[in-house]
Amino acid sequence: MKTILKPLTLLVALFIVSCGGDKKTDKFGNPVSDEKENVEAVKPEVSEFPLAEKGKEIFEGKGTCATCHKLDIKLVGPSIQDIAEIYKEKNANMITFLKGEGKPIVDPTQYEVMKANFALTKTFSDEELESLEQYIYSQEK
Repeated sequence: MKTILKPLTLLVALFIVSCGGDKKTDKFGNPVSDEKENVEAVKPEVSEFPLAEKGKEIFEGKGTCATCHKLDIKLVGPSIQDIAEIYKEKNANMITFLKGEGKPIVDPTQYEVMKANFALTKTFSDEELESLEQYIYSQEK
């Protein structure tokens, strides 16, 4: 009985392995599928505001902007969201304003308070000013 059982077990094992279908392999023995894999190229997410994180650091630190501006409420100055909305609506140049070369368009009543900060913002590089601008626009409602 043992002599029949061994060949029978071997035959069943071969049957199970071979029933997997006609699997194709490449010249290196790797399985090849006829189905095209649904693999999308992984693209890095390109942010509309690549400098926003740097702008946030400046806003909360070196720029001292967070002292007077909050995200969605008016403190001393208008909220970040209001600034972004109004500059976008009016297609105005925020960097020109931060350089002290533009008229106040968001809350002209607070212009004198903001004017004191131009001594600081005028020392910022163009990249720093652009970072601040991107951060503010990234916070738009």
